[in-house]
Order: sequence, then C-alpha cells, then structure tokens
Amino acid sequence: LMAAAAGLLANETPVSAPANGLGGLAKGNPFAELLQTVRRREIVVPVAVVALWLVTPSSGSAFFYFLTNEVGLGPTQLGKLQLLSSVASLLGVVAYRTLFAKAKPSTVIAFASIVSVPLGLLQLLLVTHQNQQLGIPDGFLIYGDDVFLSALSELAFMPTLTLAARLCPPGQEGTFFALLMSIYNASGILGSEVSAALTKTLGIEGNNFQMLPMLIVICNVASLLPLPFLRFLDEGDDDAEAKKA
Repeated sequence: LMAAAAGLLANETPVSAPANGLGGLAKGNPFAELLQTVRRREIVVPVAVVALWLVTPSSGSAFFYFLTNEVGLGPTQLGKLQLLSSVASLLGVVAYRTLFAKAKPSTVIAFASIVSVPLGLLQLLLVTHQNQQLGIPDGFLIYGDDVFLSALSELAFMPTLTLAARLCPPGQEGTFFALLMSIYNASGILGSEVSAALTKTLGIEGNNFQMLPMLIVICNVASLLPLPFLRFLDEGDDDAEAKKA
C-alpha cells in the first residue's frame, strides 16, 4: 500500500501514443490503449506461454514437509538450505547475464527445464531412502540438489523478465510491465493451487509421504509439457526487436 501511495506522488510527463503503433486507437484513453495493446498476437501468445509454464505443478511444498517431518531438519538446517538456495538463485542470474543474455528465451527455458528434470528426479532417492543403500548421504541430496534446482529455476525465469521488458510498447512501459508481472504472479498462485490439489488428491499429508515419489514424477514430467510452445516466445521477441530496430 505504501508503494502504491508513493506512486501517486510521481511526476511524469505524458507520452503521446505512436502514430503507427496502435492502429486508429483513440488517443488520451490509457485503458483503451492498454486493451488494444494486449490484443496483439505478438504479445498475447508469448505471455500465454509463460503463464502456462508458471502454472505447471511443483512438489516443493510437499517435499519441504518431508524434510521437516520425515528427515527431521531443524531451524538451523532449514536456514542453511534457504541461504544456499538464495546464493544459488543469485548465481543463476549471473549465469544468465554472462552466458545466456544473447540466447533466445525458448532456448534458455528449454535448457533449464530439461536439465532440471533429472536433478528433480534425484529426490526420489531421498524420499524412498534408496540413497542410504547406495551410500549417498542425505545432505548431498538435500543441499546439493536443491541448490542446483534453485539456480536453474532462476535461470529459466530471467528470460521471461527480459521478454516482458521487450514487449512493452513505447509510452506504456510502466503500466504494461506491471500488468505482465500481475499475470506472472497470478499464474504462480494458480500453479500453487494446482500443486496443492494434486498433493491432496494423492493423499500426501504431514505424516503420510507414501505417494510423494509419484508426485515428484508427475511434477517433473509436467514441467516438460510447455516445451512444444516455447517457440512462440521467440516470435514475440523477434517482433519486439524488429519494432525497436
């Protein structure tokens, strides 16, 4: 609320809509301009693909309760895990900036999604306790696997932000970017609800993790479902680059 109130104090110079950008749109009506903008195919399709990717379910919450209730991680271990995950996320941003900044959004997201699947499936060793028979310590799977997944998750999310910035039409950058972030957040919330519904359907509870391996498999397979549609991200990116060129 404080941030919203601070926005009222901002002193901005009105920007006229480009003559060729909104095709006969009535000038001076910001809502009409925004509505006309979001109807454009080169914007709707990439945003829909990103939303679909964010809606895919995750086993993160169920796995967290498995770590606390089954494995017995305490506040110290959880704090260490959170710290390592935060550092890994920062490394993911650095990796994107140094290695993938010029790559197509579809390439980066596809790479991170595909690599995340085998790493995510490694959690099966922990939840089934097969790692103990193989001589793999729990800590290796808890800390190492989660750290790599955090870095890949951040790496996959970065192209969606750069794509959102490139799609913003001149004169509507702030409003349009805020709209895209709202769509991203709503998709993430919907993904959490889908994950919760799937977890409940499988009967996973605080002390019952018998179906957790199945949940992990389903979520990892579901993360690959948006891959055939990622090519549309490049279409929107190329159009935005062409208009700015």
